Amino acid sequence: METQTAATSVSIQYVGLDVHKDSIDIAVADAGHDASHEGRWGEVRHIGQIGGELAALDKALRKLISKGARLHVVYEAGPCGFVIWRHLLSQGIACEVVAPSSIPRPAGERVKTDRRDAMKLARLARAGELNPVRVPDEADEAMRDLVRARDDAVREQRNARHRLKALLLRNGIGYAGKAAWTPAHLRWLADLKLPLPAQQIAFQEYLHAITESTQRIARLEQALRDHLPQWGLKPLVQALQAMRGVQLIAAITLVAELQDFMRFEHPRKLMAYVGLVPGEHSSGGKRRQGSITKAGNSAARRMLVEVAWHYLQGPRVSPIIARRQDQLPKTVTDIAWAAQMRLSAKFKRLLARKVMKTKAVVAVARELVGFIWAIAQQVHASGWKGVPDDNGQTAQAT
Repeated sequence: METQTAATSVSIQYVGLDVHKDSIDIAVADAGHDASHEGRWGEVRHIGQIGGELAALDKALRKLISKGARLHVVYEAGPCGFVIWRHLLSQGIACEVVAPSSIPRPAGERVKTDRRDAMKLARLARAGELNPVRVPDEADEAMRDLVRARDDAVREQRNARHRLKALLLRNGIGYAGKAAWTPAHLRWLADLKLPLPAQQIAFQEYLHAITESTQRIARLEQALRDHLPQWGLKPLVQALQAMRGVQLIAAITLVAELQDFMRFEHPRKLMAYVGLVPGEHSSGGKRRQGSITKAGNSAARRMLVEVAWHYLQGPRVSPIIARRQDQLPKTVTDIAWAAQMRLSAKFKRLLARKVMKTKAVVAVARELVGFIWAIAQQVHASGWKGVPDDNGQTAQAT
C-alpha cells in the first residue's frame, strides 16, 4: 500500500514554462504527498533554460516523461500565442494557458526573473490557484486576427487624419464646411495648396497615408465578408445584427473577440469579462464603487460602447434594421426590440438625472451585454443554423 501511494505521489508533475521568443525557462513542482504526511507538498525545482523552438521543448519534456511522470504543463498567455498549447495537445500532454493578470502576486514581491516566474507557475498550478483561459481553435483565431488587422488599420487612419489636421492648424488653414472627411471635405483637400514646396510635400504624404489606410480598411472589411460564410460562428454573427447599432463589422468583432458565450453562466460574468462593471473598495460597513474595471477584452468593450451610443434615440425599427432582421428567429428579434425599449429608456433616465453622456453610455453598454448574452444563449439552445448564404450575403451587404 505504501509503495502504491509513493508511486501515486510522483505520478503527476506540474511544469511551469516562462515562454519568450528565444528562450523558455522550465520549472517542475512534484505532486503533494498523501494525508498521512500531513498534506506536505513536493519539491519545486528549476530545470533550466532552453531555446524557444518546439524541438528543444520536446526534448526537455521527454526527459521528464522518461522518469515515469505524467505532466501537466502551464504557461502564461503572451505574444507567442497558442502554438505550444496546440503542439502539446497533439501529443496528449495536458496543458493550460493562463492570463498574466489573473496570476496572484504578493504585494511585497520586488524581484521578478524568468526562473522565479516558471517556479511560481508550477507551484500555483499544483495548488489549483490558476484559472486557464479559453484557447480558440485555429479558424476562430484566424477571424480574430483579421478583425484586429482591421482595427489596426482604423487606428492608423485616425492617427493620419490627426496629423494632417495638426499640420493645417499650424499653418492657419481651416475647413469651413459642416463635417470633416465627407466627400466635400476630401474634394477641398485635393484642391488645397500650401505656400511652400516643403510644406506641400508633407501635406501630400499625410494625405497619401490617409488614402492608403482607407483602402486597407475596405480590403479587410471585404475579406471579413468573404470569410464569414465558412465560419462556424456565422449564425451568431447574423443573429446579433438584429440589435440596433450592431451591423456586420460590429457583430463580427464581438463574436470574434468573445467567441464562446456559453462559458459565461450569467450575463454579469460577461459584463465583468469585458471590464464594464464598476470597481469596488469596501471595508466594514462602507461600500465604495469607482470607475469601471476596464479588465478583460478591450476590443469588445470599445465596440460595445460604440454600439451603445445608438440607443440615445428612441426605439425604432428602421428599414435597414428590418432588412437585417429578415429571416431571423422571432425570439431573437423580440430580444432586440426589448433591448431598444429598455436601453433607450435607461439612456433618457440617466440624462434626466444630469449624468454625463460618457458615463451614461457606459451604463447602457453594460446592460447591452445582457441582451447580447441572451441572443447567444437563444441561438445555442435552438440550434439555429443561420440564414442561407445566398440570402445572407444580401442582408450583410446592408
